[in-house]
Amino acid sequence: MRFSRQVLLLQIGVVALVVGIGVALVSVLLSRTLTDQYGRRALAIAKSVAADPVVVSNAAAKLPAGPLEERVLAVTKANEALFVVITDDKGIRLAHPTLSEIGKPVSTPADRALAGEDEISAVQSGTLGLSVRSKTPIRQGQRVVGEVSVGFEVGDPTGDFNRLLAITLVFAGGALLLGAGASALLNRRLRRVTHGLEPHELTELLYEREAVLHGIGEGVLAVDEANRVSVRNDEAERLLGTELPIGAAMAELELSPRVHKAVAEGRPVDNLLAVAGNRVLVINSRAVHLDDRPIGTVLTFRDRTDLDTVTRELDGIRALSDGLRAQRHEFANRLHTLYGLLQLGHHTEAVEYLQTLTDSTSARPSELGDAVADPYLQALLVAKTEQAQEKGLTLRLADDTWVPTTVTDPIAANTVIGNLVDNALHAARMGPRRPATVEVSLLAEGGTLHLSVVDSGPGVPEELRRTLFDEGVSTKIAPGHGLGLALARQAARARGGDVWLATGPGDGETGALFVAKLPGMLTEDG
Repeated sequence: MRFSRQVLLLQIGVVALVVGIGVALVSVLLSRTLTDQYGRRALAIAKSVAADPVVVSNAAAKLPAGPLEERVLAVTKANEALFVVITDDKGIRLAHPTLSEIGKPVSTPADRALAGEDEISAVQSGTLGLSVRSKTPIRQGQRVVGEVSVGFEVGDPTGDFNRLLAITLVFAGGALLLGAGASALLNRRLRRVTHGLEPHELTELLYEREAVLHGIGEGVLAVDEANRVSVRNDEAERLLGTELPIGAAMAELELSPRVHKAVAEGRPVDNLLAVAGNRVLVINSRAVHLDDRPIGTVLTFRDRTDLDTVTRELDGIRALSDGLRAQRHEFANRLHTLYGLLQLGHHTEAVEYLQTLTDSTSARPSELGDAVADPYLQALLVAKTEQAQEKGLTLRLADDTWVPTTVTDPIAANTVIGNLVDNALHAARMGPRRPATVEVSLLAEGGTLHLSVVDSGPGVPEELRRTLFDEGVSTKIAPGHGLGLALARQAARARGGDVWLATGPGDGETGALFVAKLPGMLTEDG
């Protein structure tokens, strides 16, 4: 039997049991109440008879029948009683509906009434059968001269009881039907909410969900229609770098703007890059519908930090390789020129040409070994210099550059310096000033590396200054940009430093000035 049917039968059984117990209690109370009411009614009639002067005088004189009998019959008929009996102080009948019983002792004890007390004797058996009877003393002054007993047939309260019980049963039946109907509706609601699944199936689904959520290598985050967290796994919290309490509103969580946007729009998102802490994440988002009704959004996160790091290193190596290839071609051309001068006997021109080559290369950043001692920084500057020359730009080191030690984290240094220089080269190239230049300043302060990059571009528009370091925000027109500055700032902040924009839109000789502080980036052993 299905669990929902078991619940339905159990609920109907409980309702039937409660209704049955209620009807039984009502029956008992109703029976007692009706018996008590008839007993009190009989006592009231008996008191009225006992207060009649004729009854008092005849009872005191112990005169049977006569006026007493007439009054007994009149009261019995008027009140539809079974009997009205009058006795003397010895319990001998002076009046009785059956004349043959006059002069005989009463069939039930009358001691309490003859002792001066009222008595409601409930159901008793007498000469006329079972009856509900009450007794009261007849007083002449302070002396008890007899008693009056009044009774009603047991069938009278029983008939009233049966009528009231029938009405009660009708209401009980209605209550039972109402309870059964409510139980059926509740059972239907239970099946709809659980989609017809049995408890063991729900338990299995729970186990499977937990196993899947915490067994996969991707982060999973699900939000409901109100954009509140409904499901998440540990990997999602680890990748996003923050706690995701169940029931928390997404707007209250410190997450990437791209994550908030993906949830708010509710549209499918494929392979969207976002920065969370010092991680680069790939986000996929899907809206979830049940019976054509939207019930929330599910997002998955994959860590692309390692791949992105390798990609940046490969880009650096490729840039350095391109620079070396350009230098090789340039070197070959110069050798050919020098060889031609020597073959033609132009020795003086050859010497002057060599002198010119020496002067033109002496100021190259790649050869400023005294200013920049670290080979990683030298290689990066060489690559960026060659890249700038290929684009018709000039990249130079500031005169105050001084880094006599080596870097402790080449990847982080490449992330910060490379992204800032790339952005500066793009800004200088797109700017109106010519020659287009970028100036890089590197300065060591103990273990802290200070960096500034200034370009000759148009500067950063005022409307982008607040969101410049958010992922997805870029001055480049082509798609796929907007992560460089965010990555640079995250890499700097991961070491306790920062990257910021030091100038607004350029209106002088320079465009944008970006400054970075990287604590612990350099060794301090000189």
